[in-house]
Amino acid sequence: MEMPGQVITMKVAVFLSLAVLAALPGTAQSDELFNNGPVVDANGKSVRTAPAQSFALGMQSKSSNAVADDFSVGSGSSWRVSSLDFFGYQNGATAFTLQDVSWRILSGDVNNGTLVASGTTALVNAGLVGYRVAATAPADTTKRIFRASADIPDLTLASGHYWLSWHMTGSRTSGPWQAPTADARSGNAMNSQAGAAYATFVDEGSNKSVELPFVINGSLISAVPEPSTGLLMLAGGLALAQVLTFRRHA
Repeated sequence: MEMPGQVITMKVAVFLSLAVLAALPGTAQSDELFNNGPVVDANGKSVRTAPAQSFALGMQSKSSNAVADDFSVGSGSSWRVSSLDFFGYQNGATAFTLQDVSWRILSGDVNNGTLVASGTTALVNAGLVGYRVAATAPADTTKRIFRASADIPDLTLASGHYWLSWHMTGSRTSGPWQAPTADARSGNAMNSQAGAAYATFVDEGSNKSVELPFVINGSLISAVPEPSTGLLMLAGGLALAQVLTFRRHA
């Protein structure tokens, strides 16, 4: 006859086994999945230096201007994306003025790739990051760069190469504008002007391409453990229950 103590011990052991299983790869942990920054340098500045001529790229929804940059999900992994962070400014704004963002995630090519997800999402002020300035006017505070968070519907991205494109609305007449990364590294950022096809952006002064800062947030989903691993863990829990029950009645 099974005694109450045996039942309780068995339940504890099974609970411990399930808890260990839950901690194995295959469970999701909240994280910053990808960061294409830096947005500003250690002094809080994004500096345009000669011979570069462009302060920023246009990403105004009202003018059908948009920007895009790429990212990859590593082989053997997948992401559960829950939010996107963007970085923009409007000239002369002293407070957060960015309103909403229209975004798309495509696999393959930004112009002809497969649309994975898209939407228009209200932007939430995540704080002043710093300032876009010219090297000749480092104290200029008219181009305040804000972090703008978009809480999007959860989506899952398998391993592969993707493009993120976006454009914004704001309450001021100038912009929104998208500054390149503060390290001024060359890249493959693209822009679309007046709804035209995306093309790699090249600064006319420096004749260099750029990268654009953005952040992807969510959960990293690693490979689910082999069934044999789960069975071994459960068997270990049941064996533990038997040992504890034996000791209880020894």
